[in-house]
Amino acid sequence: MLRAESQGSPVRREKSVILIWLDGGPSQLETYDPKPDAPSDYRGPWTAIRTNVPGTFLTEMFPLQAAHADKMVVVRSLHHGTGDHFAAGHWMLTGRFGSTSANLNPMYPSLGSCITRVRGCTNNGLPSYVGLPAAHAIYKYPGYMGSAYLGEAYNPLQVNNQQRYLPSTYKTAIQPPTFLASIKDVSASRTNDRLGLLKQLDQTQRQVDQTGMMDSMDQFQQQAVDLVLSGKAREAFDIEKESAATRDRYGRGPWGHYTLFARRLVEAGVGFVTVDMPHWDNHSGIEKGHGAKLPYVDQAVSALLTDLADRRMLDDVVVLVMGEFGRTPRLNKGQPGIPIPGRDHWGNAISAMIAGGGLKGGQVVGATNSKAEHPVQRPLKPADLLATVYKVLGVDPASTFKNHAGRPVAILDEGEPIREIL
Repeated sequence: MLRAESQGSPVRREKSVILIWLDGGPSQLETYDPKPDAPSDYRGPWTAIRTNVPGTFLTEMFPLQAAHADKMVVVRSLHHGTGDHFAAGHWMLTGRFGSTSANLNPMYPSLGSCITRVRGCTNNGLPSYVGLPAAHAIYKYPGYMGSAYLGEAYNPLQVNNQQRYLPSTYKTAIQPPTFLASIKDVSASRTNDRLGLLKQLDQTQRQVDQTGMMDSMDQFQQQAVDLVLSGKAREAFDIEKESAATRDRYGRGPWGHYTLFARRLVEAGVGFVTVDMPHWDNHSGIEKGHGAKLPYVDQAVSALLTDLADRRMLDDVVVLVMGEFGRTPRLNKGQPGIPIPGRDHWGNAISAMIAGGGLKGGQVVGATNSKAEHPVQRPLKPADLLATVYKVLGVDPASTFKNHAGRPVAILDEGEPIREIL
């Protein structure tokens, strides 16, 4: 993996990305675009609260984030027009319409994979792209978080595929990455066994390869040894190194745990990290369904912004919070067997939050109408949001890569960076 990553462009380490993925589609009204003056069957169970930026309001379920609004950009006018989970997830993560429920295969590479391909390897013995606990979209691992035709080398490292898709209220102890136990065992015998195995493989390959290529690959073998044996890898992947107070601030559940984990990884030099916060497809019981999750998002995002600012990392890390679409502005009457109001799929009004990376915080971009049905100011597509991230990271979205048919395809075929926040 390290060898293949290195075939990209020269190493760039200026900025990193933490993508917090709200899989299933969070409601815009219950998160970043509340409508307290709308009729009751639209506004939902919660009202809006003031933030530390005059004139900016968030749901009352986000009181901690409200204190960080000066660091945040709330984007309220995203839209793509589809209620298909698969089409929407693919569109939000790649910036392109492509995959659908009728054709599930990933059509284009994800934001994380494209960034990894363009910027190259981290050159520090760590992977460039990591999924916590495992990167996915709509039950596909890595699916639309993956590399499509870029190749396996640009897929995320899945940290824990055995314990994944965890709800906010998950109570079972979170297991450390399975490879961490192996990394921690650095006894002399095991170390010698590993190095001996590498030596045997190296000797075998040298016998069959007379081109001299293996000489140029020795550095990647060393990076692989570093990944397994070095203190750097052990430190980055061992959350037990964090204080109890810090872990409490993020929250001890899986969402807080992995958000803190993400901060550790970008601090160590990982370029792109996803944090999975799933289970947002609440067609009934919006109050109980969304209500059970919102405080966990609020706590984790607030702690992350505080931590990055305190460590003087905020300008170097882009934090992006989003899901595949919004929810129907008008509450339904529940679903069969669960006659409790909820919201359905809605691709005409989507809210997201982006912070850090040197962006001009304290802004709201775009607006929807009085019932959060559709944009009425500054309508934006997923490609515009992703083009902004690419701009911040110094990636040209006009860069092309060959697809499976050998045809050069640009990273994005539409979209412009959101200039007012750069």
